[in-house]
Amino acid sequence: MKKVGIIGCGAIGTLISNAIEKGIIKCDELILYDRNVERAEKIRGSLHVPVTVVKSLEEMLRLKPTVIVEAASQQAVKEYIDRILTENIELIVMSVGALLDSNVKSEKVHIPSGAIGGLDAISSAMTAGVNEVVLTTRKNPKALDMNNREEKTVFEGSAREAVRRFPREMNVAATLALTTKPEKVKVRVISDPKVERNVHEIRVKWKHGDMQFKFANEPHPENPRT
Repeated sequence: MKKVGIIGCGAIGTLISNAIEKGIIKCDELILYDRNVERAEKIRGSLHVPVTVVKSLEEMLRLKPTVIVEAASQQAVKEYIDRILTENIELIVMSVGALLDSNVKSEKVHIPSGAIGGLDAISSAMTAGVNEVVLTTRKNPKALDMNNREEKTVFEGSAREAVRRFPREMNVAATLALTTKPEKVKVRVISDPKVERNVHEIRVKWKHGDMQFKFANEPHPENPRT
């Protein structure tokens, strides 16, 4: 029996739960955990698949999920990752920024590509040698809790600094840093009232040339950061 546990019942946790409901993700039972139990109960009330709401990580672990998806926060990753891995459970980490300062190395930890693609090509380029990765992210001010009326560069620096400055908005930077090396990645964040989508432009300079990628994603209607 395949059981999927989800930690965090916000926008991402809800999207994953709905994918299970639609059969896009196959599982026999869904286990939900959120410190705000009402959010977990709200999801359960909207689904027809078997759902168990738990009140602690330990309660979730006792139900022996096949895989756990962290969709809560960097702090949740730091608090729970070691305990989950001691149970030999597969863990998908959405709050990737938490892994930049972690010493955890396990084949049980999986990092989704999230809002970007091209990671396979970038990873392959690393074998030959990557000189620099530059990520430019443009977001509407609402997604950054700002209200500027003109385009404004709000951050320039390393991937580590970007993740610390924007812990919920810059998982893309963390994913690139973990695919290459943190010191290779430079990040620029622009608050731009002209854009309605979250735009990520990636330029990679490597030994045998350049690569460029651009992704423009619709923000989640209930959480523009996502």
